[in-house]
Amino acid sequence: MASHSRAADALRAAPAADGAPDLRELARLGTLAANSHNTQPWRFELVQDRIRLRPDLARRCPVVDPDDAHLWRSLGCAAENIVQGAQGQALAADVLVQDGVVEIRLTPKQPAPPDALLDAIVHRQCCKVPYDGAPLTGAEVAALAEAGTLAGARAEVVSDPTQKARIAELVAEGNRAQMGDPAFRAELIGWMRFSDRTAIARGDGLAGRVLGLPSVPDWLGRRIVGLFLSPERQAKSDRRLIDTSPALAVIVAPGDGPAPWVDAGRASQRLQLQATALGLASAFLNQPIEVPALRPRLEALLGLVPPERAHLMLRLGRGPRQPYSLRRPLAEMIAPG
Repeated sequence: MASHSRAADALRAAPAADGAPDLRELARLGTLAANSHNTQPWRFELVQDRIRLRPDLARRCPVVDPDDAHLWRSLGCAAENIVQGAQGQALAADVLVQDGVVEIRLTPKQPAPPDALLDAIVHRQCCKVPYDGAPLTGAEVAALAEAGTLAGARAEVVSDPTQKARIAELVAEGNRAQMGDPAFRAELIGWMRFSDRTAIARGDGLAGRVLGLPSVPDWLGRRIVGLFLSPERQAKSDRRLIDTSPALAVIVAPGDGPAPWVDAGRASQRLQLQATALGLASAFLNQPIEVPALRPRLEALLGLVPPERAHLMLRLGRGPRQPYSLRRPLAEMIAPG
C-alpha cells in the first residue's frame, strides 16, 4: 500500500497561491476533480488567458453513460476546480459552454487570501466506506446547500429518514438493474485496477485500495470480483452506506445537454469541496439517475418541477480518510500547442 500512497500523495501538492498565473498548475488542479469511474475523460488546451476543456471520447463509458452526461459532468467538476484554483493566482474565471467545449476565461483581479475551497482541492476524495451516522448540524447543511448552488444548478439536501429510505429503495432497484446487466458488469470490471502495480502503471480507473480492498494479482481480482458484484449483495451494501450517511445531496439543473451537465458537475464539485473543508466525507450514489426508468421516480420524490432534472446524487457524513485515487501524467491530458 505504501507505493500506492506515495504515488497518490505525489499528485496532491498544495495549490500554488503566490499570485503568479500558471495555466499548467490550474490544469493540474482540474485533474484532481471527481469523475466517473476515474476515467479522467478530459483534454486541456492552454491558450494565453483561457483554458479549454474538451471531452476525451476515447474514455467514454457507453453502457452506464450512453448519452455522455457523466462525461460532461466530469468536465464540469474539473472546470470548478480550475475556477477555485484561479483565485490563488489572482484571476477571475468565467465558464462558458459552447460548440462542444468548456471554456474558462481568466482575467486579473485584486489578490485575496486563499479560501477553504481552494485548500480543499488536494484533499477532496470520494470516501466509499460507511460513515459514522452522526447527524449534520444546521450550519453544515446550509453551507453545503449554498456551495452546491451556482450557475443553473442547485443542491437538494435530504436528511429526512423517510425520504432517505425511499431513495434507498431506488438505489437498490438501480443496483439490481445494473448488476444484472452483463454489459454493465463488464464495463465496470474493465475500469477496475486490482493490483497496486497496475493502478500505478495505468494511473486511472477504480483502484482496489480506493474501494477498500487489498492489492491482489489482476488475474485473481478478475476471477473473484464477480462474487462481490451480485445485485443483492450490492443492494445490501449500498443500503448500509445510506443508513450510515446522515444526508444525501441531489444536484438539480434545468434540462439535459452539455450546459446543464457542466453546471451540475460544477455544483457537485463545489459541494464536495465544501464538505471537505468542513471535515465531512462524500461519495456518489448515482444509480437512480443512471437507470432511465428510475430517474423520473427520484424527481417525483423530490417534488421537482420540469424543466428541473436530477443529475447527480451524493451521500454525506463523517467518515475516515481513505487512500486517494491516482491520475495519469498531466502531459497526457494537455493538448500540444
